[in-house]
Amino acid sequence: MLVYIAYPTSLTLQSANAIQTYTTLRELRARRPDTLALIPRWGHEPSRFGEVGATHLPRPAIGKLSRLYKSTLLYYLEHSAFAFMTAAWLAPRRRAVEAVYVRQVIAAAWWAGVLGPRLGLPVIYEAHDLETRNPSRAREPWAEGLLHLVDRVALTRCSAVVSLTADFRRLLAAIGWRDPAEVFVVPDAYDERLFAPRPRLAARGALGLPSDRPIVAYAGMTFAHRWLDGLLAAAARLRARYPDLALVLVGGRPAEREALRAEAARLGIGAALHLVAPCPQAEVVTYLAAADVLVIPDTVTDVTASPLKLFEYLALGQPLVLPALPALHEIVPPALCHTFPRRDLDGLTAALAAALAAAPDEAGAARRRAIAAGHTYGRRAERILEVVDSVHGHSRVC
Repeated sequence: MLVYIAYPTSLTLQSANAIQTYTTLRELRARRPDTLALIPRWGHEPSRFGEVGATHLPRPAIGKLSRLYKSTLLYYLEHSAFAFMTAAWLAPRRRAVEAVYVRQVIAAAWWAGVLGPRLGLPVIYEAHDLETRNPSRAREPWAEGLLHLVDRVALTRCSAVVSLTADFRRLLAAIGWRDPAEVFVVPDAYDERLFAPRPRLAARGALGLPSDRPIVAYAGMTFAHRWLDGLLAAAARLRARYPDLALVLVGGRPAEREALRAEAARLGIGAALHLVAPCPQAEVVTYLAAADVLVIPDTVTDVTASPLKLFEYLALGQPLVLPALPALHEIVPPALCHTFPRRDLDGLTAALAAALAAAPDEAGAARRRAIAAGHTYGRRAERILEVVDSVHGHSRVC
């Protein structure tokens, strides 16, 4: 059996991390019913992961102490404790395990460097970035060496690395950490059960949005590190050309939405901004379908950028505005989107203007939807299982 170890940031699917984990597990179990997922849970808190057959182990909630002493190091201790809990749980069952698949960096370092070799199990690490680049990493000066060690052990001692992008695979080869043949590219995905084209006017009618105003939309669980303030500034510049422009932003924490509302008022575009609190994905689709243009102002990472929203946007087919990142262009060729230099306000404004001015392009929309069709969660699960079969077939433990 495949053992999938994850540490989702929300058990009720209120984060992209949780949605990706949940839907990937759903599709893995549809193809390999004996897939075992080990997920932490604090007490009896609500969890959607039981729906996909996950086994909940008690969460060693050391991170909760950060209310008293704010440090990511407490979460590192929590993730370490959980890694050893999973090992203890798996030890008597190890003969039935094909591979351990880990997508949390601290747990991956322990499994790749200590637990996997001790139990004789191959370990596959799904890397979402280097921990040394994580905006939420430990900030203590002395911890810099620790972060480097965590990255190095997780990425060099595992049996194989799953990367979201080929750009990250090239980085690992360039720094001499991994043979490219041992790094398998498995991009993020979208849920085809939810994201499909819908008539624009019908979507606007359902939401009470004007039928004749140009609308630019963005959706995300959180707005942090996504340069939404830059998007507001670009929208303010566009008001001279598009005085009735509407900007619809779906998601974000309450404080983030309030900050954007205040910034929009300062820029004089308060009436143009429509802020929508986080809502079920089935409702998010309607907001996106109502838009003329869908935008990603920025991504948290660069060489590992593979945001869920990119695939969800593609599935709807609308014109896209994206930062010019090689990792994004692995999925979307420049001819099928409007790009701008990262964090360049003039460039973002020009790209939005070009997207709004472009004539309807059914051929382009069809090509974007065709790209999305190759990145369903079902296809993602199949790619993961291909990696597992390859690693298990070689019977190599690092």
